[in-house]
Amino acid sequence: MRAALLEGAGRPLRVADVAEPGPGPGQLRLRVEACGVCRTDLHLRDGELEPGRLPLILGHQIVARVDGDGRRVGVPWLGWTCGECAYCRSRRENLCVRARFTGRDVDGGYAEWAVADERYCFPLPAEADPLQLAPLLCGGLIGHRALRLAGDAARLGLYGFGAAAHIVCQVAVHEGRRVFAFTRADDAEAQALARSHGAE
Repeated sequence: MRAALLEGAGRPLRVADVAEPGPGPGQLRLRVEACGVCRTDLHLRDGELEPGRLPLILGHQIVARVDGDGRRVGVPWLGWTCGECAYCRSRRENLCVRARFTGRDVDGGYAEWAVADERYCFPLPAEADPLQLAPLLCGGLIGHRALRLAGDAARLGLYGFGAAAHIVCQVAVHEGRRVFAFTRADDAEAQALARSHGAE
């Protein structure tokens, strides 16, 4: 299969033919339809985050079809957890001390095929545009979690206005909440984006 490989910090990704992955216990084999590019992928490529190994296939906003039955699923950043630590036992798996992350510790979606832990594959609408779904698997999940933790607050403050904030802002405004966006003073582009989505 073709895949884009990270072979070292600061180096361009190299498209290469590599062996197709086979699923292990509890994993699904996935035919990748789309995979978004996240700032975290760029941090890994630029050497600002340490990859779990090299070479590595980046990408954690995967929209794919399950090999065999064709179900559409999404694969996010959190790719595996131990299920045993205090965080996992309290339903806060995102803080697992032994977590593995898609596109950092395990190969991601910049490839034709991927494998992923079935526990962390989300069902997705079969007919939706995969390019529209991919960003929801990172910014969308982060925004959803933050909005859920905010409870029924009538006013929300968003610090920075990137992928997660622009999604949560739209949902919050739709729900009738007031949203205040805090950006750098000179970031006119982020300020305009925030205002266009109803932020103050």
